[in-house]
Amino acid sequence: MRAFLTALACSAALPALPALASEGHRIQVTGELIDTWCYYSGVMGGPEAVVGSAHHTCALWCSAGGIPVGLQAEDGTIYMVLKIEQDDQLAGGDTALRLASHTVEADGMHYQRDGINYLIVDQVISDLDITNLNHEDYGPVPGFAIPEPKE
Repeated sequence: MRAFLTALACSAALPALPALASEGHRIQVTGELIDTWCYYSGVMGGPEAVVGSAHHTCALWCSAGGIPVGLQAEDGTIYMVLKIEQDDQLAGGDTALRLASHTVEADGMHYQRDGINYLIVDQVISDLDITNLNHEDYGPVPGFAIPEPKE
């Protein structure tokens, strides 16, 4: 009886647990590798200002500092990238730094949990370099991200 009550109590608590990760499926996706901190926090402006050539330097700094890398697909979907090819150190790793702000076509495993998309990139099929040349619109660092000097 005690075992039955324990099992019943455990099964009643299951709906309160976060959703388990979906079973992964293979996808091919094209998009820009982005700096997720600036994208989600808005610290350097809206989503249009934290991508492309205008944000490349910051994307390098954030990746080198350990901020997770994301992939913004052409349809706007954001994937948190867990691994790129065989690079064991994603944030700050050679591959993430080399591909920061680049548009790539990637083949890998897609997982979803609690509404967040995750991607393990098995292969970068093509590297199109930095294709979003928006530095003329925003400057190499957007002006609104540079603090005003104190008088």
